[in-house]
Amino acid sequence: MEQTQYSRNTAVIPVPKLEEDCYDWWERHEQVLREQDSIDPEVVLIGDSITHFWGGQPSTEGIEGASESWNSVFAPFRVLNLGFGWDRTQNVLWRLDHGQMKGLSPRTVVILIGTNNTSETENARANEAEEIGEGLRAICDRVEALAPQAKIIIMAVFPREQYPDHPRRAIIAEINTYYAELARERQYHFVDIGPKLLESNGTLSEKTAPDFCHLTERGYHHWAEALRPLL
Repeated sequence: MEQTQYSRNTAVIPVPKLEEDCYDWWERHEQVLREQDSIDPEVVLIGDSITHFWGGQPSTEGIEGASESWNSVFAPFRVLNLGFGWDRTQNVLWRLDHGQMKGLSPRTVVILIGTNNTSETENARANEAEEIGEGLRAICDRVEALAPQAKIIIMAVFPREQYPDHPRRAIIAEINTYYAELARERQYHFVDIGPKLLESNGTLSEKTAPDFCHLTERGYHHWAEALRPLL
């Protein structure tokens, strides 16, 4: 990785909870550790709130999910949802280093992560696209070590913000070039549903993402359709 203005790439340094969200991060982590063996998943989803809020187990009280699209693709399978709202790549690394996925033998692992690394908060700086790409690489290293038999599916980071000229759209496009390159290098599946989520003029509709980030059933339907033939 080329030298950036930052001395350390925070996207690859494992850390636990950084941000406050609508759920108890620590309790969800403990719930995963309690339940993952009994779920004995065939499919594991790794991600942030977009994955977390879709559905499945472990469930989070107060989050309804998008059951129609979830069931349309995952009903035949045992699925473990390792989506955690507000997580960045560094949070996923910490979770994998502290027992999540330990001892499991999933057939497929789906990874959607990185959008929160583009946000600057009091608790964490925003990362550059290449840094986020290295964060994903570190996650995949962990997943391969924990579940060497698993097929890995890398999701392109979904489009955010309403209009195509928003600066975040540009960094997401750059992130996805690194993700696609990693997938080619390691012979993973790379899936980009961004064009399906956008309107013909490049805008992101409130019908797909009311806050121009998190998905409705309409948005999750496109994700389900893309995953179905790969599962």
